[in-house]
Amino acid sequence: MTVSQIPYAQGISADFSRILFGPDAERIHEPWRRLFDGAGFAFQEGLGVQERTALSYQRLRVVNEAVPDPVALAADIESLTAMHEWAGVVDAGMATIASIHWNLHIGSLLDHDVQDRDLRPYARMESVGTFLCTELDHGNDAASLETTATFDPTTGGFVLDTPTSGACKWMPNTSGTGGAKTALVAARLLVRGTDHGVFLFRTPLTDGEGRHHPGVEVRPLPETASAPVDHCATYFHGVRLSFEAMLQGDHGRLTRDGVFSSTLGNPRKRFLRSVRRVHAGKLCMSAYSLGVTRHALAVAVRHSQRRLTSGMTTGRKVPLIAHRSHHAPLLSAIATAYAATLLHRDVVRRWTSGADAEHEETERLAAVAKAWITWQARAVMTECRERCGAQGLLLSNGIAYQLAANEGTVTAEGDNRVIWVKAAGEMLTGGFTPSPPSAVPAADRDLDDPDQLQELLADIERVWHGRARGRLRGGRRGDPLARWNGTVTPALELVEAHVHRLAAEALLRGAGAASGSPAGAVLGRLYRLFVLRQVKAHSGDLLAAGRITPDHVHRLPDVEEALIESLAPYAVPLTEGFAALEGVMGDHPMLAIPAPAAEMVPA
Repeated sequence: MTVSQIPYAQGISADFSRILFGPDAERIHEPWRRLFDGAGFAFQEGLGVQERTALSYQRLRVVNEAVPDPVALAADIESLTAMHEWAGVVDAGMATIASIHWNLHIGSLLDHDVQDRDLRPYARMESVGTFLCTELDHGNDAASLETTATFDPTTGGFVLDTPTSGACKWMPNTSGTGGAKTALVAARLLVRGTDHGVFLFRTPLTDGEGRHHPGVEVRPLPETASAPVDHCATYFHGVRLSFEAMLQGDHGRLTRDGVFSSTLGNPRKRFLRSVRRVHAGKLCMSAYSLGVTRHALAVAVRHSQRRLTSGMTTGRKVPLIAHRSHHAPLLSAIATAYAATLLHRDVVRRWTSGADAEHEETERLAAVAKAWITWQARAVMTECRERCGAQGLLLSNGIAYQLAANEGTVTAEGDNRVIWVKAAGEMLTGGFTPSPPSAVPAADRDLDDPDQLQELLADIERVWHGRARGRLRGGRRGDPLARWNGTVTPALELVEAHVHRLAAEALLRGAGAASGSPAGAVLGRLYRLFVLRQVKAHSGDLLAAGRITPDHVHRLPDVEEALIESLAPYAVPLTEGFAALEGVMGDHPMLAIPAPAAEMVPA
């Protein structure tokens, strides 16, 4: 069934779906929608953490059986990210281990020399793949990790060791739950006393019965507040690996007699090349957050359409959605969800079609977008949870469970704040040039003109870029930390302004793709709502810089209010455009209430 054939996604809702999911939705998204909307992925009440984790591994195997070519999936970034958009809605734990298995483990294998490797066992899921990089003492500074893989010239293999307690791998899914597991372990290659940097080593962890191999010590970690996954601290004590265990490529090769060569002279660059699949993982984390965010909005809006409350006259009942205090924050959240989804589509397209020369910039964009999207997901889902009251606290209603699990995406594949700090530094040292100011006088600025609104967003970028550059130039000489501390706050504001402009641009293109249609007109208003919230938040800076006038500042609240009023009748169709999993929606207890006969169009 295609999006256009879904009974509830007719008319303008179907147009919204086509904008969000693109012309290739049947190939990229529909297989996952059909799979995860089945009874096998229904929420199961009353399970403990271990039971829920075991269920996630069972479901992982169901997914593997449903995929025509499980190994090829790791190389198809469009389909892989689409899987994350739908998997997180039904099982956050399964989505997490699926991301580790397909993206980090199999994806890393494919990114290295694989001509001599038999990957067919992965297609049969004879072993679940996991990925061990960060350590207890080395998270965001993983390039400094301590685990060692020492070349043994007598056997031609390696000896894997955890030299200190702080070097234990933290916190991968390495328990015996789920059966046989194989890890890619990031470790320092030591050859005759020389440290050649960090590489990946394929390491069997458990057998088919979940028993750990000799030398592998695993300690379960306390329960987390995010997705139920078997997180553990993992130690290696003299684990012997074959020569083939090392993943090799142009960034690092070792002959069987211990001669090392690399096209990269910098050990840090070798490390980044070894774990480059983490960058694709940022796209996967963003996709998870987008999927659960859209689902939460679909749930919250449908609930507010069905739940009756008091009107303004005695005895009259109206749907919750009729109240401005209820639908205004949801409409703002819907605008964010559309902008974030379309931004993600842009980044994935760049990732899959960009030239190698642009890859570094694309990786930075994927990182910046991941942080913004996962943070926005937290804010939107929190709003949805609150709008549903006590019902929103029930895990079976599809918001609270996914909201808690989303916290993992904020930290996974690079902590959001650290990602932005790195991007900020790059943008200030040649990685970004602000666009020149518009020639349009401030008095002539039109808050209805999309081009001029985009110019205002560029003005906000320019303001923060100028502040950050000024701080950097005027910082304390001879004290790099103090100099950066004085720069980082406006630099982070620059990153936020930058990604917000790109998200608005993506939403504007989406509206343009439906130009001349009712859907295009609605998305144009949604775009303006999204942009004007940002303009209002920075109106003081824009006024001080002479980019808007006091009259604009006075008018902003009224313009925003008028947009919300005009969009209110479209809250339901806009969320129907998310093409939510109807089987899953039908299982949410709070949506079992029949739609009321009362008027549902907000006043």
